[in-house]
Amino acid sequence: MAKPTIVLVHGAWADASSWNAVASTLQGQGFTVFAPTNLLRGVTIDAPYVASFLAGRTSGPVVLVGHSYGGFVVTNAATGGGDVRALVYIDAFIPDEGETTFQIIGGSSSALAVPDPTTVFDPVPYPGGPPGDVEAFLKPDAVHNSFAQDLPEADRWLIAAGQRPLTLSANNIPSGAPAWKSLPSWSVIGLQDRIIPADVQRRMCERANATISTAEASHVSMISQPQVTIDAILSAAASIS
Repeated sequence: MAKPTIVLVHGAWADASSWNAVASTLQGQGFTVFAPTNLLRGVTIDAPYVASFLAGRTSGPVVLVGHSYGGFVVTNAATGGGDVRALVYIDAFIPDEGETTFQIIGGSSSALAVPDPTTVFDPVPYPGGPPGDVEAFLKPDAVHNSFAQDLPEADRWLIAAGQRPLTLSANNIPSGAPAWKSLPSWSVIGLQDRIIPADVQRRMCERANATISTAEASHVSMISQPQVTIDAILSAAASIS
């Protein structure tokens, strides 16, 4: 039987290169792998874009993988295009209908759950956005101490320099009907995650009835400990018949 296609959707403050270690290993095992751009403009824009990518670029069964905010996107994109058979969440949001990212982490120990967002973000206006909206870049200190604290310092500086920002408004746009209610799910929880704390992740994973694995890792466990992510994806792929 042909192997499923693996589609990797990055999160905020990242790009497709965040999947390099995972993608190269899966390619070496004979999988077709795609890592499309996540537009990071809000789920009502980002999910239709990913669904369109799935419809146009894949054929046959798909394992759809999302990291961080990418989990929010794949939850909303999976039933909109392509033949998605399984979902894999890596240090990710797994929203239910009507939830927003800020609601999910509100009141938690997340480094982003702060009264004044400018203590964590550098806000920058962008052309064409809704009035008052901004792109939110992580401050270097947040990258170093909360986002990727288990990576070498040089790699953390590269993330800070090359990050793609999420719009601030994206955090207040509610999720639609979740694909995890009809698709099997796997999840990797970074136990040292300071962006989406492990207890918050676990609550979402259990609600989605996901098969859970853990890593002693930061919010970017697919970079610092890629084998845990690879194993979860392989398990999801093996479930497809």
